[in-house]
Parts: sequence; structure tokens; C-alpha cells
Amino acid sequence: MLCEKCHKRQATVHLTKILNNKKTEIHLCDQCAKQNEAVAFDTSFSINNFLASILDSIQDSPIKVDYVKATKCDYCGMTYGKFKQLGRLGCSKCYNAFEEKLNTLIKRIQGSESHIGKIPKRAGGSLRIKNEIKELKIKLNDAVRNEAYEEAAVLRDKIKDLEKNIKE
Repeated sequence: MLCEKCHKRQATVHLTKILNNKKTEIHLCDQCAKQNEAVAFDTSFSINNFLASILDSIQDSPIKVDYVKATKCDYCGMTYGKFKQLGRLGCSKCYNAFEEKLNTLIKRIQGSESHIGKIPKRAGGSLRIKNEIKELKIKLNDAVRNEAYEEAAVLRDKIKDLEKNIKE
């Protein structure tokens, strides 16, 4: 795609602006983007700075000591301050040394401490069905435990139908 301003160079900056439910897209080359006042470049941006800013903003830790200086990996010697500076851990043992802060960081970034992953569209059909069956079986057990037998019968029938789809 060519730059929308000079029509000579390849567009490498793609700006999307949504204002009052109206979407506007601009595609510019590096040179034209630097001249455009609507595109403000922050050359100090890096993933390290981004993670460090998130780490600095985490205030819900029950530890009230200076965590940056106090925590150190016993295996490789990596300090929490050095991790903030580099944006990566020194070894696999660092996960245990900085576990509390990392769990808070991961939860804040992705919304959960565990990663479930995506299911591939082509090969994921039966996997999706198996996951749905697993969830329905949990609901079925709850319904039986609560003596909601009509709901349990409906869930049982759904499970049978889904199991037929897996075998076919």
C-alpha cells in the first residue's frame, strides 16, 4: 500500500481514529508521518518501559517493603529492579522469586493468571465439542446434586447429541 500523502513510498504507519462511531484510517510512509501533526511519535516507547510503568502502578501488593531492592533470584542473582529495567527474567527460577509481582502483572495484562490459548478453527471442531461436553457434565452434576431433575434431563440429552457429533 502506498503512502496516501506522497503516493511514492510504502505506507508503514497506519493510524485508525474512531470518533463518535466514525472510523477514519490514514496510511503514511515514515517520512510523511513525521511531518504529520496528527501522528505524534514517542521514540522513548519500548515494551520494557510499558511493562515497567504497569509494574510501578501496581499498588495492591500486601508487601509494604521496597520490593525492587529486597527481591533477588537466588539462582541467577537477577534483582526485581533489573527485571523492570530489562523487561525479561534471568532464568526459570526467577518466576518463583518474583512470583507474587509477576502474577499480579500477568493478571493485569491478560485478565487472568492462566493462559488457556486459542482453539484452531480447522482442527478445533471436536475440541470445542469436547470442552462443551465437559462444561455440560459439570452443570449436570450440579443439577442432580440440587435435585433439578428436569434440567438434568435436558443437559443429559444435550450431552448425548454432542457425543454423537464427535463420533461422526
